[in-house]
Amino acid sequence: MTTQSPQPRRGLAPRPRHPSRAGAGRGCLIAVAAAVLLVLVVGGGACGAYNRLVTTRAGVEQKWAHVENTYQRRSELIPQLVSTVQGAADFERTTLQEVIDARASVGRVQLPALPEDPAKLQAYLAAQQQLSGALGRLFAVAEQYPTLKASEAFLTLQSQIEGTENRIAVAREDYTAAVRDYNVSVRRFPTNIMARLSGHEPLPQFTIEPGVEAVPKVEFGFERKQ
Repeated sequence: MTTQSPQPRRGLAPRPRHPSRAGAGRGCLIAVAAAVLLVLVVGGGACGAYNRLVTTRAGVEQKWAHVENTYQRRSELIPQLVSTVQGAADFERTTLQEVIDARASVGRVQLPALPEDPAKLQAYLAAQQQLSGALGRLFAVAEQYPTLKASEAFLTLQSQIEGTENRIAVAREDYTAAVRDYNVSVRRFPTNIMARLSGHEPLPQFTIEPGVEAVPKVEFGFERKQ
């Protein structure tokens, strides 16, 4: 009896694998992942740039508000000063009128919450400097009047206005620094791209007229009596 060798089982043959298709699938996943990563990086950078612009501009607005507040404080003290000086007999009317007119000139210069027009900012600054000069001349003339030098009200105003003038100088320095930081952000790459897209423009800076290097400090040249 002859033994027959087993015959192989017949069935469907396995499909051959296609390495090219598998590689293409992996390539698509990598491309999608890279695209998502790029979007995240670019989007994150854009958000960071925009947030920096918003933050620095808010800092400028805060510093400008402080500048206006200190100038306003000085303006509020002037009517009291005028009333006190008017009580001195034969005080120079011209000097006093210069202070009154300079204060009125400051009131006529209107600025928005944040000055963006260089010409309007300089007009505002010129009016404030004119008022500082008028006050300085008034204080110099006041030294010739013993009744003023002995007046408690006048000496109190001396201290208040001197302190306000010094705070004005500090507030202006802080504002200048804040504008400088903001303008650097607006102009520096790549933040400047977001600045153009979002409408952020450089802001005007304080400029000092020739011969005027700082806000004059008020000094009367006499001391409060004990």
